[in-house]
Amino acid sequence: MKRIWIVAGEASGDTHGAELMRAVRERAPDVEFVGAGGPRMRRHAGEPFDEWIAEAGVLGLWDVLKKYGYFRAKFDAMEAAIRKDPPDAVVFVDYPGFNLRMAAALRAALPSMKLIFYISPQVWAWKRNRIPRMAKILDRMLCIFPFERDLYEASGLRTDFVGHPMIERLAEEKRGDIREANLVGLFPGSREREVRKIFPVLLDAARHVLRERPDVRIAAAAASESLASSMRSMAAAAGIPCEIESGNAHLLMQRATAGLVCSGTATLEAAFFGLPYALVYRVAWLTYAVGRVVITIPYLGIVNILAGREVVHEFLQADAQPAAMGAELLRLLNDPEARAALQRQLAAVIEGLHGENASAQAAVAVLEVLE
Repeated sequence: MKRIWIVAGEASGDTHGAELMRAVRERAPDVEFVGAGGPRMRRHAGEPFDEWIAEAGVLGLWDVLKKYGYFRAKFDAMEAAIRKDPPDAVVFVDYPGFNLRMAAALRAALPSMKLIFYISPQVWAWKRNRIPRMAKILDRMLCIFPFERDLYEASGLRTDFVGHPMIERLAEEKRGDIREANLVGLFPGSREREVRKIFPVLLDAARHVLRERPDVRIAAAAASESLASSMRSMAAAAGIPCEIESGNAHLLMQRATAGLVCSGTATLEAAFFGLPYALVYRVAWLTYAVGRVVITIPYLGIVNILAGREVVHEFLQADAQPAAMGAELLRLLNDPEARAALQRQLAAVIEGLHGENASAQAAVAVLEVLE
């Protein structure tokens, strides 16, 4: 029986990790999974398994620094557990700040250990010179964006483009309903800290829209009921009528005619569902200052990165001003041709991400490494 340690540290990684585990088990039912992740991965795992996503899923440099002691203790405990009872392979799911350090430590301590990285870290955005070092640490890279394969293989790292696992998952939710002509969707993110920072700005942008178009309805998607409650309080304090529900993001992306979306996975989801939107990003000043120094690409949004041009307008940090964002919403609401052009460009980007069942392809690669 083969035994795999698998490590994910965020909600998206929990989803991708669980899908990978399921796909591996379909092909090799006797494979045992242990490690760390979230509730979805937990359902496919044995012991030891650390359900740590709620604590591990922090945002930004400042949050990481505040919890350094927590992460140091988790790192030491995981490394010790793997060294004490070495598995046949370790699979790292995204979460590069933690996982790349763990891979380096395990390569030094257990030179023959098979190390696989799934959802390749976006070092091409901030430090490409790390790729050769990663090639010495890892046995296999599984990437979800087509251009990544050449970058990694140029350094000698065996790399597979497996397609984006999100595409196959979201396809099941596509409804094809007609959009509501006067509905604007607000998507402030899934973490409490980013919601507190971004949602008030989105509400102010909605205020500018309502001044020009009082017929417009405002709706927002919350990642949880607790966040929905906080967002309702914010909307009431701002005096903005806003329909707020939890768990409705994908439906709202298909109903709304225009939207504002917090930077992250949701921007790709919005593109998949064809929502004409603008990207919004605000974080702590220290996180942004560090990011500006290390990021070497001209765009933040993955849609723009993949397209190589600004398909979606980006409102970043100090430029995330309510009046400007409101003006962009009004442009999209009032100009059907602009919306249609943006939707065509979004569809072209998404088309390039289609793999033939990404989770299955990733599972085949993992089992190949084990053999």
